[in-house]
Amino acid sequence: MKARITTIGLSLLALGISGCSSLGGYQPDKTYRITILHTNDHHGRFWKNGDGEYGMAARKTLIDGIRAEVKAQGGYSLLLDGGDVNTGVPESDLQDAEPDFKGMNKLGYDAMAVGNHEFDKPLAVLQKQQRWIDFPMLAANVYKDGRRLFRPYQIFNLGGVKVAVMGLTTDDTWKLVSPDNVKGVEFRQPATEAAALMPELKARANIVIAATHMGHYTNGAHGVNAAGDVEMARAVKGFDLIVGGHSQNPVCMQAENVRNDAYVPGQPCAPDRQNGAWIVQAHEWGKYVGRADFEYRNGELRLLKYQLLPVNLKQTVKRADGSSQKVPYTAEIAENPDMLGFLKPYQDKGQAALSVEVGSSDGKLNGDRSEVRKQPTSLGVFTAMAMMKKARADFAVVNSGGIRDSLPAGRISYKDVLKVFPFGSTLTFIDFSGKDALDYLAAAAKMSAGAGAFAQFAGVQLRIENGEVKQASIGGQAIDPTRTYRMAINSFMAAGGDGYPRLAGKPGFVDTGFVDADMLKAYISAQSPIRSNQFEPGDSVIRR
Repeated sequence: MKARITTIGLSLLALGISGCSSLGGYQPDKTYRITILHTNDHHGRFWKNGDGEYGMAARKTLIDGIRAEVKAQGGYSLLLDGGDVNTGVPESDLQDAEPDFKGMNKLGYDAMAVGNHEFDKPLAVLQKQQRWIDFPMLAANVYKDGRRLFRPYQIFNLGGVKVAVMGLTTDDTWKLVSPDNVKGVEFRQPATEAAALMPELKARANIVIAATHMGHYTNGAHGVNAAGDVEMARAVKGFDLIVGGHSQNPVCMQAENVRNDAYVPGQPCAPDRQNGAWIVQAHEWGKYVGRADFEYRNGELRLLKYQLLPVNLKQTVKRADGSSQKVPYTAEIAENPDMLGFLKPYQDKGQAALSVEVGSSDGKLNGDRSEVRKQPTSLGVFTAMAMMKKARADFAVVNSGGIRDSLPAGRISYKDVLKVFPFGSTLTFIDFSGKDALDYLAAAAKMSAGAGAFAQFAGVQLRIENGEVKQASIGGQAIDPTRTYRMAINSFMAAGGDGYPRLAGKPGFVDTGFVDADMLKAYISAQSPIRSNQFEPGDSVIRR
């Protein structure tokens, strides 16, 4: 049963309504069944992948079935998303995620958190996306010109039980997107905003949920990232459930403050629990739909069961003859034909623009998220070399968070290129002294493994110990502090993105205007057929 939305005007919020007069409505001694469904970090995956995994058509079949089951049992459901609908698949990126947002409408989402990737394009695009949907984007801590840019929360009436859903966005967003897209926008600390709103929500609702895009960091160990859901739950009492996103994990706990990072689809999943709040996250890309079944009675909320439901995820198994095949972890979910028919024109339109071949490689160039953010990889070197070549630079530095996928062995299409560089950053360079180059390399060396800021390099040889540069050379020669060197980086880093020193506007800085994907496309064509072993990082950068 889909919840009826009770609209809250911002003018009412400004009054700071208190007291319990708006509560009530639920019947004493009656047990209410409430199911919360959730996803996060969709990143443009409206269509299934080449193995038939995930996709919004199968997701609709799954969600419709759950809703029908809950309704038949007299229960109520809400469908929430933890943000980052944008960016990741070229068919979506080229269409401003129109199939994704309009597909969410058809799936019946009730609310979503605003993710940092919602700001990957100018605010005008985000405003267009808001017009495409009939559910709210929520973010209590995002301000522009001193006023909230989004609705801070929404209250739902589930048969008399009032459920408040507050949205919160990582305060790292300002450094994760192009500064031009967030001029005048302020990302305040989520915990501070949540604490300020909590008394108001407690006065207006029986249950308080946060839909967040902040990340789940085990036992609050967030490193260089802004504090996430665990830290907020510990700091702010009053949440019943936190539906998260951003760190792109299945949040399944083995024990208190011990997450199962080797979670296998179909296994039981126990959500995190901090300061009275359940914390959940459904990995990424619509791979799972999270399902939390609650019971509410006389003011008490009890979690009956929690599941991560795989959406046609598959494993590789060996046949008797030694060959392998992909088989589903759990029962296969049929695609909803109406949703499939709605999405197919978008997929066809995107495919037509992206299918052109730009080159080939004799092996995979590795840009997998799990590796490129922790260690030097072949695609890290390859992209940095492409930047060096185009800018005629001595060396290049690339933030690994800007590398979003690998380049495959064999035929490489324009689509493959855009999967690597989907953001539309431009190539920039700066001519500066060897001393300034050393200072920049020192800043890059401090970026923690696992973060999007983690640096990939070309043209330099580094020995890094505990985040400090102990030895550095450029082109095999010791760096001369008085000599001039040219460094190539992307416009995101040049503007101070990911916490790098801001270089835009400084003497010697040039923004070439060349879009990174087009630059990479040209380099692939020039290098083809690519000999992938030539771009293995070797021991150029050693970290201890």
